[in-house]
Amino acid sequence: MVARRCIPWPAGILRQKAADVADITPEIRALWADMVDTMEAMPGYGLAAVQIGVPLRLAVVDCSAERGRAVLMANPEVLHASAQLREHEEASPNLPGVSAMISRPRAVTVRFLNAEGAMEERDFVGLWATSVQHQIDHLAGRMYFDHLSPLRRNMLIAKAEKARRRG
Repeated sequence: MVARRCIPWPAGILRQKAADVADITPEIRALWADMVDTMEAMPGYGLAAVQIGVPLRLAVVDCSAERGRAVLMANPEVLHASAQLREHEEASPNLPGVSAMISRPRAVTVRFLNAEGAMEERDFVGLWATSVQHQIDHLAGRMYFDHLSPLRRNMLIAKAEKARRRG
């Protein structure tokens, strides 16, 4: 498979809701493989299809220490989120050079269509939960910095733009 190019912010696709996936086809499996390769090349903990310009509700997440344990998800949705929050510094290859501390639920239960085409419910905790929520945000047309105040969001975007112009 191949690592793909991430679409730069502020491309419109990053603000659109992605379309549901009806079936797990060979084309979807090939796209997931490219997404895993892209995630590994960044390196990162997850990737949503919209980040590489594909408007489908597909995500991959791998927060394992040894890697190679990516969870492949189609149409992921959070069924339950813990009240306890966890802060983590988040970033995106779509807006390189910047990051921000974001608070999200520490644990989530997510339902998704898995690689075998079966509906699965899985609990994610810690970094796994953060990454899954980050990818689900992408699929809904949201970026991590949308969790910031308008002032902090604008400062972050301006800082990224300045870094892009420098080089």
